[in-house]
Amino acid sequence: MTNGTVEIRGVRLNQIDVQPAVAAYRRMVRDVEFDMCEVAPTTYFIARAHGAPFKALPVFLTRKFHHLGLAVRSEAGIQNPKDLEGKKVGVRAYSVTTGVWGRGILANEFGVDTSKVTWVVDDEEHVRQLELPQNVQHLAAGQSLASMMASGEIDAAFTANAGIGREGPPLPGWEAKQRTKTASYQELFPNGLELSKEWFQRTGIYPFHGLVVVKESILDAHPWIADELFRAFSQAKANWLERLHAGQANTAEDLEYKMLSEIVGDPLPYGIAENLPTIEALMGYAVQQKLIPERLSVSDLFVDAKV
Repeated sequence: MTNGTVEIRGVRLNQIDVQPAVAAYRRMVRDVEFDMCEVAPTTYFIARAHGAPFKALPVFLTRKFHHLGLAVRSEAGIQNPKDLEGKKVGVRAYSVTTGVWGRGILANEFGVDTSKVTWVVDDEEHVRQLELPQNVQHLAAGQSLASMMASGEIDAAFTANAGIGREGPPLPGWEAKQRTKTASYQELFPNGLELSKEWFQRTGIYPFHGLVVVKESILDAHPWIADELFRAFSQAKANWLERLHAGQANTAEDLEYKMLSEIVGDPLPYGIAENLPTIEALMGYAVQQKLIPERLSVSDLFVDAKV
């Protein structure tokens, strides 16, 4: 779509490339700066609970399972998930979607009382109105999760952009700064992919990340636009899937989705019905973790757009 290969009928795109993407999330939920924008789903749920004037299309741009991506120090004595209770665990921000999925799995699949874990964060929350639980600890200026993990001041941490894979607030070049060699730490679940596969087959939950949101004023003024945007996103995805299965899409991310397709079928399913178990699961986790006060209706969160 952004390169013009798929036309959005009746719409002229004025694309703004914000790097890193999480900086765009912050600008959208704080200042409603864009007509349409990618936003992290948990950030969106929180913003919507606080009256954000935009609504999501059932278009989910990225996917990832979360039985992998939680690193532990070998000296911390963490042999199983319950051992995290009483420990300090690093995550970029309490509401980061990877952290919400990870805590939800720990609590609902393994019985971890996440209120007994100290969640150590080194960035601010996207939604300013969010009030954090008492067991969230902010680092002082100049400290980082990566350095605290290395020194043993925290016992475990999420990896990549959700935690110790980068440092500091999301500024230009932020995603390229992979300063922590996470391979020196062990995964909490060494068999995480197998656990993810079993979980998906049992629950139908396939975690999503980026959502596409559109200002409600635009949706109200042009009721046809939601279906047209959904059609265009679906066509762009179909074009990508054709290249993927023909062996013509070969980035590391493409190959990751090709592997995931062996587990889930469609690696990027769109639509409300196709994603209802996942939507409901993430909303339940957000309530459990005191990110939103109560469940929101699916109809309040998503436009029921169709091709």
